[in-house]
Amino acid sequence: MSILSYAQKIGQALMVPVAALPAAAMLMGIGYWADPEGWGANSQLAALLIKSGGAIIDNMGLLFAVGVAFGLSKDKHGSAALSGLVGYYVVTTLLSPASVAQLQHIDASQVSAAFGKINNQFIGILIGVISAELYNRFYQVELPKALSFFSGKRLVPIIVSFVMMLVSFILLYVWPHIFNTLVAFGESIKDLGAFGAAIYGFFNRLLIPVGLHHALNSVFWFDVAGINDIPNFLGGAKSLAEGTATVGVTGMYQAGFFPMMMFGLPGAALAIYHCAKPSQKAKVASIMLAGALASFFTGITEPLEFSFMFVAPVLYLIHAILTGISVFIAATMQWIAGFGFSAGLVDMVLSSGNPLAVNWYMLILQGLVFFVIYYFVFRFAIKTFNLKTLGREEEKEETEVVPQGQTNQSREERAVQFIDALGGAGNFKTVDACITRLRLTLVDHNNINEVKLKTLGSKGNVKIGNDGLQVILGPEAELVAEAIKAKL
Repeated sequence: MSILSYAQKIGQALMVPVAALPAAAMLMGIGYWADPEGWGANSQLAALLIKSGGAIIDNMGLLFAVGVAFGLSKDKHGSAALSGLVGYYVVTTLLSPASVAQLQHIDASQVSAAFGKINNQFIGILIGVISAELYNRFYQVELPKALSFFSGKRLVPIIVSFVMMLVSFILLYVWPHIFNTLVAFGESIKDLGAFGAAIYGFFNRLLIPVGLHHALNSVFWFDVAGINDIPNFLGGAKSLAEGTATVGVTGMYQAGFFPMMMFGLPGAALAIYHCAKPSQKAKVASIMLAGALASFFTGITEPLEFSFMFVAPVLYLIHAILTGISVFIAATMQWIAGFGFSAGLVDMVLSSGNPLAVNWYMLILQGLVFFVIYYFVFRFAIKTFNLKTLGREEEKEETEVVPQGQTNQSREERAVQFIDALGGAGNFKTVDACITRLRLTLVDHNNINEVKLKTLGSKGNVKIGNDGLQVILGPEAELVAEAIKAKL
């Protein structure tokens, strides 16, 4: 497996622990709404909600270790998650400041500050990856009969605990250097202020086609390089009291996405609809409307983005540039809102009561301006360069319609069709999914039928290396993946 393919697998696995963030956002968002001034001091209900959400945010390192170990395991078994948990506790216990002082025979005051931050998401990801690799290597091992109880999946947590002792020994000497490097990187980005946020916003969109945006997000949104934007924002009053958040600054790696997702992309969808051929407008309208609503309310943008990403790459480059500009404006003006899932209306409303949300309503005004900008820029580019966006394809392509009755097929019947379109059962190595994509490893991705995949609902197919393939389906991807696995 190539480095790029493996990085994608890690990015996909990161979505498992990140899926817990919406729960934290809802709990804490409602809590701040219930007590906008005391932030839990004047309301027991608000305190209950804020503390409950904080329980998730304060343990993100642990969630990453467990979630990544589970997400990277071959059979998605709970034993892999248990292995991640065991590994996390071994490393964070052995490398706690008190343990380091004892192991190195030094006073606690001499222990590097790096060990006070050992329970962060970077360590969680590292432990999750190692635990998953050990699980995939040993979960089917059979021991001699006398030790058969410890065979297979029961063996893995034992192996992980010993391996993590070795990992802890290595980190005892290496972690301070890694920590200092990450902090220096985080500080250099923060020192760039709004311009650094703009660079992040640009590359966040640019990496979506290959699925590596999740890895980039972990640097800015979590405590990988000392930025930790989402947890610090959701922490609200607690983050302010602990000095880990700054009003008008914390949240700047999130705020600028609201104008783009809620307004900009719907403006692009309207442009694509208006540029479609008259005979195709009804079909295009239904697709664009569904994508625009998903983007506006939930911040799920891939159904819209993949409708023009490959057929008109210049539009996608423009989209990435406009995203960077949007993030830059919001950060410069200190118009701040945050999210636990994505930058849609739901998260905007929930974050508006957060004490770190500053002039969040101005993001709506900015969004309206971006709606107009996206609409006219996209329409101009489509017309000027004769881009073949949805509804503007050649006649031969336009005749490729969904077969009659397919929309009424069961998920099992569609799974059979997907297997056939992907080269048959013998062409599969692995099948997985994230929020909007089938993530596949195939014997040969040249055996796929892209026309048939399109009729089955694919909005784009991304080939990675010689055997990797991503099929962009939208929110149904995970259900389709499970149905394919069942059939295989």
